[in-house]
Amino acid sequence: MLSKTAKYGIKAVIFIAHQSLQQKRVGVPEIALGIEAPQHFIGKIVQQLAKFGVLSSIKGPNGGFEMSEKQRKATNIRTIVEILDGPDLYTKCGLGLENCSAGKPCPIHDAYAEVRHKIISMHTNASVDEMANDINDISFLK
Repeated sequence: MLSKTAKYGIKAVIFIAHQSLQQKRVGVPEIALGIEAPQHFIGKIVQQLAKFGVLSSIKGPNGGFEMSEKQRKATNIRTIVEILDGPDLYTKCGLGLENCSAGKPCPIHDAYAEVRHKIISMHTNASVDEMANDINDISFLK
């Protein structure tokens, strides 16, 4: 369902948000290590998220990535997925058929519509701020 890019993006954002709660900025190597992901891949992902304002990127010797409280509260899983993968998860056919519609449904059209609605609701209501505050030990991000 989620691409590897989206999965890494979600983990990276939660990791950065959790570190930001402790007033810490984190660089790409620390993020990659913290979520056990390829450093080069994480670098591309976090730059894209920073470009869209999900993260703040600070340059220089004490630089890195961080999230303000406003960014943490405004960002949810759906935002991250749509930036990294586009809206297809939330809009396209569950079988990937181009011509699927209410008037010309695929075999799983109605059942998938219910699942899609639940996914949209969960991803929209899952704020990064809540997830970052719920972390006691970030090892689960690995």
